[in-house]
Amino acid sequence: MVATVRILATLVLLISAASFVPAYAEPCTTTAPVCTEWVALGGGPARSLVYRTFKLDEKNERITRALIMIHGAGRDADNYFRTAVAAAFLANALEDTIVISPRFASNAQRGCNDTLSPNEVNWSCSGNSWRSGGVAANDERLTSYDLTDEILRKLAHKDVFPNLKAIVVSGHSAGGQYVTRYEMANQVHDTLGVRVTYVVSNPSSYAYLDPERPVGGDDIGANGDKSNCTAYDRWPYGLRGRSGYAAKLTDEQLKTQLSGRPVTYLLGELDTLPLAGFDSSCAAMAQGPTRLARGQAFARYVNEKYGARHKLIVIPLCGHNARCMFTAERALQSLFPMP
Repeated sequence: MVATVRILATLVLLISAASFVPAYAEPCTTTAPVCTEWVALGGGPARSLVYRTFKLDEKNERITRALIMIHGAGRDADNYFRTAVAAAFLANALEDTIVISPRFASNAQRGCNDTLSPNEVNWSCSGNSWRSGGVAANDERLTSYDLTDEILRKLAHKDVFPNLKAIVVSGHSAGGQYVTRYEMANQVHDTLGVRVTYVVSNPSSYAYLDPERPVGGDDIGANGDKSNCTAYDRWPYGLRGRSGYAAKLTDEQLKTQLSGRPVTYLLGELDTLPLAGFDSSCAAMAQGPTRLARGQAFARYVNEKYGARHKLIVIPLCGHNARCMFTAERALQSLFPMP
C-alpha cells in the first residue's frame, strides 16, 4: 500500500513538473507577414523590416545560434530568407537557430522602386551606399550598418535568448560587400558577450587597407592603369574618403578590426563571368578580373600582410548564385557553427 502511494505521488510530481516546461513556438519559415517584424532605429519612429524564424522579443531558451543573412542588390530579403531557411533545414538547425533576413528597402533612386510603409527607412541604393554603411536617404541620423548593430544588440539580450552562444553575419554579392565592410567597421562586435563570425560570399569588391592591389598597369583593363584610376583607393574600395558609419573610426582601428575578427570567404568556383551586377569599374578591376580572383587575392592579402587568420572556402560547381553557395555542404559548418 505504501509503495503504491509513493508511486502515485511520484507520478503527480512528474506531471506537475512537465506542466512547467516552456511551450516554444515552431520556427516561422514562410515569407508571409506573420514571419516578419519591425526593428526600430534611432529610438523610433524610424524602422526597418526583417524576416525571422522566431520573434526577436520573445524569450526562447532553445536558441543557441543566430544566422543573419544580408540580401543582394535586388533587395529581395524574402528570397534570401528562403535560402537561409533551406540552409538551416539542411544543417538540422531550424529548431535551435534564429534565422534573420533584414530588408534594405529603397525607392530613393532610379531602378529602386520598393513600396515603403509608414516610417520605414529609405536606404539609398545609389552606388555602394547601403552596402558600405551609407546614410539613409530620408534620415541623416541613420546608416545602413545601424540596422545590423540593432539586430545584434537584440540577440545579445540574455533575458530573451539566455543560451545564445554564436552569431553569424553573412551575405552574398552586394550583401557580401555589406558584410566584409561591416565586419571591419562595426563597433558592437566586442560588446555583446556572444561570439560573432562573418561569412562573406562572392562580393564584387573589398575595402583594401592600403594602396596595394593585386592587379596593376595595363592588366586592369580598358579603364586604364592605377595611375589614371583616381577612385581605386577611395571608400568603399580603399580607406580614403570614408563616409557614413565607417568615417567614425581611424584607419588603424579599421586595420586592427579587419585582421582580428573571424571571417570566412565563400567563393563560387564558377563565379568567373562578368554577370549579375559585376563591378567592372577601374577601382574594382584593380582587385582582380573576376569575383573568384578578387576573393582569393583579398584573403591572401589580409592573411599574409596583416596577420589575419581568415578562412577561404571555394564551393565547387557554384557560380554567382546564393542558393547554390549557402546550401552547399561545405558552407553549412561556417553558417551554423557548433555553439
